Amino acid sequence: MSAKPELDAPAPRDAALPPPDRPVREVGDAAPPTDWAETRERSNALAIRLMAWIALFFGRGVARMVLHPITLYFLLFAPTPRRHSARYLGRALGRPARWRDLYRHFHAFAATVLDRVYLLRGRLDLFDITHDGEQKVFATLGEGRGAFLLGAHIGSFEAMHAVAKPNQKLRMAMIMFPDNARLISSTLAAIAPDMKPEIIPLGRMESTLVVRDWLDAGGLAGMLGDRSLPGESQRVGVLGVPFLGREAYFSDGPFRLATILKRRVFFMVGLYLGGNRYDVRIDLLADFSERLATPEAREARIRAAVVAYAARLEALCLERPYNWFNFFDFWNEERA
Repeated sequence: MSAKPELDAPAPRDAALPPPDRPVREVGDAAPPTDWAETRERSNALAIRLMAWIALFFGRGVARMVLHPITLYFLLFAPTPRRHSARYLGRALGRPARWRDLYRHFHAFAATVLDRVYLLRGRLDLFDITHDGEQKVFATLGEGRGAFLLGAHIGSFEAMHAVAKPNQKLRMAMIMFPDNARLISSTLAAIAPDMKPEIIPLGRMESTLVVRDWLDAGGLAGMLGDRSLPGESQRVGVLGVPFLGREAYFSDGPFRLATILKRRVFFMVGLYLGGNRYDVRIDLLADFSERLATPEAREARIRAAVVAYAARLEALCLERPYNWFNFFDFWNEERA
């Protein structure tokens, strides 16, 4: 295969961690709304099925060659994602993004989307996946308690399946809003029709109870935290946190849910290292399993968890800049 764009060598894991006392601004309803919820992927069901057919019939090697024209097409004919990619990469790389950088960003995204076809079908034999920190999650499950896994649109969340112990299947449910749940379900129907993913839709009266029952049964509940969600309940806030040199907005919703259900929250990422290599990292982000003495202490713990989440995400963006797949106005600069 010709010219595989590999990713940069990693920096030390703790080299880019921002200071713990970074300022936090409580925004609440004043936060400018992001438009990611209205943004729809340009792929349609037919294209997804075609790509899945190529991947499964011809194999991963041929399918990866097809990624090059796909990447080039979107790089040339998707000006809005290209603009947002350039803005983000300029901050992560510390210099203006060049066309080569944009190509690598788009290609890394396309490569991880392709790999979902195989990861969701259990073809872990095709990949070289290292992992660290899963013992903390298994220790929590060993106590008879479920936990939250909080990730981001970075690398591949599906690589999490590689950390399962032999002869053990992790019971994982994704918590998401209904529109995203429908999109995920239709996509899985195209690439892995035999799968019946566990998805718990948010925004319903019974959602919290469903999540509670899932966790009580020893399941893991996955969420992605790098979106500030329009239309969340009044109990959920949005915090402005310095992120890659400019204030960005992060929802505290995942941590409020963990507080209500008294659960631990683990940060989980499956970094894409290029080729067939992934690195899954898991560490404890916040522990809400014990009731705090005062509402003020609870709010302080939630704010600290949001800051810690943003710090981890920022460090990963600096370590592996082509892994963060946000192709929209994350900093709300175009609404200013």
